[in-house]
Amino acid sequence: MCGISGELRLDGQVPDLRNINAMMAKLEKRGPDHGGSYSDGPLAFGHRRLSIIDLSYKSSQPMVDAELGLALVFNGTIYNYPELRAELKAKGYHFYSDGDTETILKAYAEWGEDAPQHLLGMFAFAIWDMKKKTLFLARDRMGIKPLYYTLNHQSFRFASNTQALLATPNIDTSLDPLAIHNLFSLHAVVPAPRTVLKGIRKMPPAHSLTIEVDGRQELKRYWNLVAKRPAEPRTEQEWIVSIHEALRVAVRRRNNIADVPVGVLLSGGLDSSLLVALLDEIGIQDIRTFTIGFDDQPEEKGSEYEYSDAVVERFKPNHHKFHIPNEQTLQRLPEAVANMAEPMFGQDAIGFYLLSEQVSKHVKVVQSGQGADEVFGGYFWYPQTHADLNPDRLARFSKYYFDRDHAEMAQMLQPQFQTPDYTGELVRELLETEFADEHLDAVLRADVTTFIVDDPVKRVDNMTMAWGLEARVPFLDQELVELAAQMPPELKLRDGGKYVLKQIARGRVPDSVIDRPKGYFPVPALKFVRGEFLDMMRDTLHSQQAKERGLYNPAYVAKLLSKPEEHLTRIQGSKLWHLALLELWLQLNNL
Repeated sequence: MCGISGELRLDGQVPDLRNINAMMAKLEKRGPDHGGSYSDGPLAFGHRRLSIIDLSYKSSQPMVDAELGLALVFNGTIYNYPELRAELKAKGYHFYSDGDTETILKAYAEWGEDAPQHLLGMFAFAIWDMKKKTLFLARDRMGIKPLYYTLNHQSFRFASNTQALLATPNIDTSLDPLAIHNLFSLHAVVPAPRTVLKGIRKMPPAHSLTIEVDGRQELKRYWNLVAKRPAEPRTEQEWIVSIHEALRVAVRRRNNIADVPVGVLLSGGLDSSLLVALLDEIGIQDIRTFTIGFDDQPEEKGSEYEYSDAVVERFKPNHHKFHIPNEQTLQRLPEAVANMAEPMFGQDAIGFYLLSEQVSKHVKVVQSGQGADEVFGGYFWYPQTHADLNPDRLARFSKYYFDRDHAEMAQMLQPQFQTPDYTGELVRELLETEFADEHLDAVLRADVTTFIVDDPVKRVDNMTMAWGLEARVPFLDQELVELAAQMPPELKLRDGGKYVLKQIARGRVPDSVIDRPKGYFPVPALKFVRGEFLDMMRDTLHSQQAKERGLYNPAYVAKLLSKPEEHLTRIQGSKLWHLALLELWLQLNNL
């Protein structure tokens, strides 16, 4: 796991290396172990390394293969690199290092722009072809690794976060009204290629981009998720067995492909508990687990220790339990927000941020349970939209999922930021897809390929990498996701959701964990809109910067502040927090 950056000049000039250095400085947290740069005519690369596979200098980056005429910067992990390495060796390629980075170089030399199709893992990388003078970039299928860029007539710059790009000159930092519409409709999701800033875009997942020095570019999709029933029907037991094996393979990959110890973020929920059980099942001896808790509130407990403790009691891992006082949660909230590449409304971001700080003192890599709910139907709005009989798929989905209807946008935003119903058009296109059989197939497909990319997946990447910690997400393993997408919706929704995972867990994970009510990462100090938390939001929205920005209608802000705990979204998020979070993110980034 690393931080990557670079610039390709399109105007015949050479890159200003001060820009590369500025970006690398903003990426140091992602890669604290080593920094390096490379330049060749119109191209310059910068890299910050977190050493996980092949800890020697031979896998340092930027990696240059003079024989092939290629240079590479790469962020991520390729889980099938040992197999690819053997295949490429058989084709005559010579390897000088023992890591996965060099495998990408040889794969590109062999397969060109088709190389990403051969890679199993999470990745964002850029390859410079010294002979052809072309830049090739690719992002993994699930968008686990970020890749941001800015483009004008003079240059193309890219980096692993927006803060790196913002450290360079000539970025249009004005707000994108269409992205704002996405942000406030889809609980902070802004699907690629947009971000809330007009001058910064992001590579869509499962895509590659080729750029010539004359500015010509080709964006290409290299993978699609097909959510249709298989040609050969399977029984319920056959689905359970096949999902069990695919998940076991996914967990093994993410544990074994590392030259450093790998831990597990153990929340006390089904998903992370099942990861621990599967590690035990495949024979891993030194399982390391990490749990965080907060102070209780009168209405809600601040930890799920009773469930994580039951898992620890069963498997006896090397367990670490951390407790964070509520006053520290509020005090350090701005730190977490400042480390968001884009504004994110999920209040558990602060929990992941503070947990990652502690975990990074013990390990460099962890497995985490993100993606299980979206892949296997675990959220309460899935059965709601599944049961709705409205023939209009957008209407059938939006009434349970959208944070605000389009009409509310006109009440919330000042006129210059209002747009047509851009989010509705985008989501309709996602749902009316040829790659899904039923409505719920289309919903889960949209969630896995689009929505979670910019919500839990990005949140975990940003908050862990802020401490030089790599998070691996086995429930988003490509082969597991492809298999689960073919499963009938009823098998996912039965028994309150995630039926197949519960069946796999039964007898392995304590029943108290399997049969517990659905839980969410508890951060009580931020869930209840009162006290110091409310004061902070009021101060942010009444600040001079917010007034000068002129984004929100003051009457709408006043309405939310008059009854701050009553204005909730359909999935029970605070509308007031949404407004304050975006403004706070903009201020912390000096925008």
